[in-house]
Amino acid sequence: MAGARHGADPALNRPTILTGLLGGSFNPAHGGHRRITLAALAALGLDEAWWLVSPGNPLKPAKGMAPLPARLASARHQSRRAPIRATAIERALGTRYTLDTLRGLVRRYPKRRFVWLMGSDNLAQFHRWKAWREIARTVPIAVIARPGYDAAAFASPAMAWLGRYRRSLASFRNRAEWSAPALVILRFDPDPRSATALRRADPDWASRLPASRQRDPVTFRPIEPTP
Repeated sequence: MAGARHGADPALNRPTILTGLLGGSFNPAHGGHRRITLAALAALGLDEAWWLVSPGNPLKPAKGMAPLPARLASARHQSRRAPIRATAIERALGTRYTLDTLRGLVRRYPKRRFVWLMGSDNLAQFHRWKAWREIARTVPIAVIARPGYDAAAFASPAMAWLGRYRRSLASFRNRAEWSAPALVILRFDPDPRSATALRRADPDWASRLPASRQRDPVTFRPIEPTP
């Protein structure tokens, strides 16, 4: 578990909870998600991470997407006994785009400081995301290098803009309170697992998950068994 190091909130004279955010379809969640999240927690000195299980990714086709309750259940299974909470909070917030989600989280959880976690495959297409510069101005970004994607990521339009805000891991970790824009690159041993490969090997994975009603670990609201 990441060390319980909190940032300081001088305006309110109280500790803040340093929280990593990893968004995705989690269709399904797998051990690779868990591994990179735990590595990021340790590298950045975070208190915990939230997996934002998306109700619907605007950049991914709906075909082949398992229902949200199944994807959330798989994420909760993979995050068990770890400082990771899998949540469908975007449904509660009524948001679809990352910027709207981040603004909602910042408003709703003033005791937390968030950092956005994403792989270099997402950095390569980050310039296609809605209002991506505003995302970078809202929270710091930690990019997890992935073999096969790094060249495209570092040559991307987003990196051309974000590069000026790049920070070393040491300077990023030592900040009592993060500012944005800020970019840090994380490098871990590669993990070959992928949701696409898992779906190909087991296309009926979602049908075997419990159909009982779940309660969201962050919002504590029930997740109805609907697509």
